[in-house]
Amino acid sequence: MELYRLSDKIWYSEYDTDRDRPALGYIRGDDFSVAIDAGHSDAHVNEFYDALKEHGLLLPSLTVITHWHWDHSFGMHAIHGLSVANRKTNEYLKDFIAKRSEENDRKFLELDPSIALEYKDDRPIVVKEADIIFEDRLHLNAGNTQIELFQAPSSHTSDSTLILLPEEKVLFFGDALSGVFPTWIADPDLQKQFIDTIESLDVEWCIGGHWPVFTKEELLYELYHYGD
Repeated sequence: MELYRLSDKIWYSEYDTDRDRPALGYIRGDDFSVAIDAGHSDAHVNEFYDALKEHGLLLPSLTVITHWHWDHSFGMHAIHGLSVANRKTNEYLKDFIAKRSEENDRKFLELDPSIALEYKDDRPIVVKEADIIFEDRLHLNAGNTQIELFQAPSSHTSDSTLILLPEEKVLFFGDALSGVFPTWIADPDLQKQFIDTIESLDVEWCIGGHWPVFTKEELLYELYHYGD
C-alpha cells in the first residue's frame, strides 16, 4: 500500500477499486494522531499500519469514521486506540450487528464482487460499535492541530461526517460526493445542500474515499456535474 504526504501533518493512503477499499487518512498532531476511517477489514487496517510504520509514523490514537458503510468501518475491531463516530453512524452499525445471521452474511458478501474479494478465503466479518459517540459536532485538539468533526447532508448516506482541519485548509469528506449505493443516483436537494456546505468552507484540499485528491474547485465541479 502506498502512503502519500500532503503536508507535515497529513497523509493519506491509495484507494483500491478492486476491493472497494477507500483511501484512509492520517493526521499527526503534537500530542496524538488521528486516522480517518477504519477500512474494509482487518487486512486493510494492517496494510495501512504497515505503511505508517514504514514512514516512521505512530499508530493512531483515534480513528474517525466518516459513515457506516462496510468499506469504511468494518476494520474497526482491528484498529489501534479508540474509534469515533456520530450517533447515526453507530445506530446503523448496531442495526447491522442485530441482523447478523448466516443468511444475511451471505447476502452481504453477494452485494458486490469487491466485498467477496475482500472477504475471500473465509475471512471473518467482524462488526463493532464505535467507542466514542458524538452528536452533530466534535472538536479535537491533537496538539497544535485543530480538527473539526461535523455531520453534513449527503446523497450517499444520511450519516455523513466531514473532518475539517481549518489551519491546514484540508477537508476529508468520505464518500459524500456519491449518490446512494447501488444505483449511485444523487438526490438533487441533498446534493445542493452538500454543495452549499462545501462552498461555505475555507479549504484548499479535499480528500475523499475513492477519488484522487481534489482542490475545492475541483470537488465543486464534480458535484455540479455529478451524473452528467
